[in-house]
Amino acid sequence: MTNHNLDTLASQPEQLRAALEAADAATLMLVLVQLTRDASWLDRARPHIAGPMSYHETMPEPLRAEIRAGLFDVLMDYARNPRPLPPIPGGQLLVDMLNTAAGEPVGEDYVAMMREDLEPAAVDPRGLVWRDRPGDAVLDAFHVVVIGAGMSGMCAAIRLQQAGIPFTIIEKNATVSGTWFENSYPGCGVDTPNHFYSYSFEPNHDWSHFYAKRDELWQYFEGVADKHDLRRRTHLGTEVTACTFDDATQTWAVTARRADGSEYALKANAIMSAVGILNRPKLPDIPGRDSFAGTALHTAQWDPAFDWRGKRIAMIGTGASGHQVGPTIAPDVAELTIFQRSPHWVVPNPNYFGEVADGKKWALANIPYYGRWYRFQLFWGFADGLHSALKVDPEWQNPTRSINQKNDRHRDFMERHIRSELGADSPLLAKVIPDYPPYGKRILIDNDWYKMLKRPNVALVTDKIAEITPEGIVTADGTLTSVDAIVYATGFQASKMLWPMIIKGRHGINLHEVWKPDDATAYLGTLVPEFPNYFILLGPNTGLAHGGNAIFMVECQVRYIMNCLREVIESGKHSIDVRAPVHDAFVEEVDQLHDGMVWTHKGLNNWYRNPAGRVFAVLPYRLVDYWRMTSVFDPSEYRFA
Repeated sequence: MTNHNLDTLASQPEQLRAALEAADAATLMLVLVQLTRDASWLDRARPHIAGPMSYHETMPEPLRAEIRAGLFDVLMDYARNPRPLPPIPGGQLLVDMLNTAAGEPVGEDYVAMMREDLEPAAVDPRGLVWRDRPGDAVLDAFHVVVIGAGMSGMCAAIRLQQAGIPFTIIEKNATVSGTWFENSYPGCGVDTPNHFYSYSFEPNHDWSHFYAKRDELWQYFEGVADKHDLRRRTHLGTEVTACTFDDATQTWAVTARRADGSEYALKANAIMSAVGILNRPKLPDIPGRDSFAGTALHTAQWDPAFDWRGKRIAMIGTGASGHQVGPTIAPDVAELTIFQRSPHWVVPNPNYFGEVADGKKWALANIPYYGRWYRFQLFWGFADGLHSALKVDPEWQNPTRSINQKNDRHRDFMERHIRSELGADSPLLAKVIPDYPPYGKRILIDNDWYKMLKRPNVALVTDKIAEITPEGIVTADGTLTSVDAIVYATGFQASKMLWPMIIKGRHGINLHEVWKPDDATAYLGTLVPEFPNYFILLGPNTGLAHGGNAIFMVECQVRYIMNCLREVIESGKHSIDVRAPVHDAFVEEVDQLHDGMVWTHKGLNNWYRNPAGRVFAVLPYRLVDYWRMTSVFDPSEYRFA
């Protein structure tokens, strides 16, 4: 906390009182404990906090008032008598605080990870620390090409800049922000709480909603790019077409193509590929697709000039983007016909549409440690609490319905929500309740989906599509649905990782031949043998399907990559290459773990798996496991040249 913040508290006591009223009492209690080291507040609050799936705090109002009054007095004392604020506690007090904040035992293996995330943004424990900082001449001679200026590429660039390592970002779009620039369909937004879906080192206290929409997310990342002056090192409107490793010089030759078709070359000592896997739209293979006479558009290639109002719209797909588009446009269209292949499990969230009160924004910005403890509560609620519900119990008696006892409880919870939305006797129930266990596909947050389905101008069709004609869509029973426009909410070509780039490593080995068409593997989702100094962000088996958020994964990966680069540069080497046995053992363990998880459940199809059935996309580990794996660098796992 800075002196400016202390001055703010001292000069605005009434503002502080208002912020304390708007802020979460449980989070304020944690701040009070940290500042006073008085653990009795935990004992009084603990019986009234439960979590994480249905987190709720039910402290009696007199206790809340005591917490607010007590914290007001403590903060004003610090403001009037400035002195260093107590750091994050350690030992049993920290464990008790974490357990109380989470509403359940956190577990010893999580304490170190959560303590790291609780550090103030100014401390930034995931940044690189040189053991023996090289001279400027050494650093200036080492150049990194970052492919992509989305969330992960920007994180990589910021860490490189902080370490003093020169870099160039190459971005195919006209600006930065990646997915939040590309996707602009109606209702586009995040399904992870914003105060957690942000860089740990760049908190934003001014989110307008708990789950912000696309424009605000885009502006957040644009602002981060400006703050760190990334644009001056970014080649916009430029796409990398090929990366070729030179065995003689131990460097990479990067070929880039500008928007006008002209090409140029760059030399790089290392490459950080930050292109993601959800950026190449996938269109369904339906006969006659190109014959449609009306407007056809994919959610990831939305035409801002398209006006859906008063039109007959068909939407193919009911995944994450479909769940956001449908309820957004339904009130204004003449007809909305939704073609569903299979339904998703959906959970309610009371904060999904909620606005962040001004008082809470002020608290996040000005009350010391409030933002970090609030972030922890969100982190825990969206972390590993669901992981055990994803593991198959081989003795479970009803495997077509669920895979273990916890999974079954979650199914009951979600079914109750669906029935409460549609009515116990609704004919829609047969169409919208999945016939597979929860978490077999991506879980979605209810975006008023079921309320939308009850609208008189909305129809849900589950018959298979036979063909598309100039007039509309024909289902297998011969029914033609005439429409003015077709919206494809059909996802991405996720299994074609790093496609269409041509990537050749040692001795001209082609990465896509190693991976075959759709079987990408990488150690820690980051490194592939025979491709030295080529690092993949959000690569194979790093996607999250049980909790967390992609930014956390990227921060873990970037820290690990920076440690790899530190080892190369400090030791005077040229390249680092993961040993094949290390890579193979990791992939074998990943596959073994997936064999016992819901995504490989018999009869279940999802985009996490390739045509052969192997799960290539998502992480089988808990977040804390991956954090631990990427926190420690072991040189013995690598070859250096």
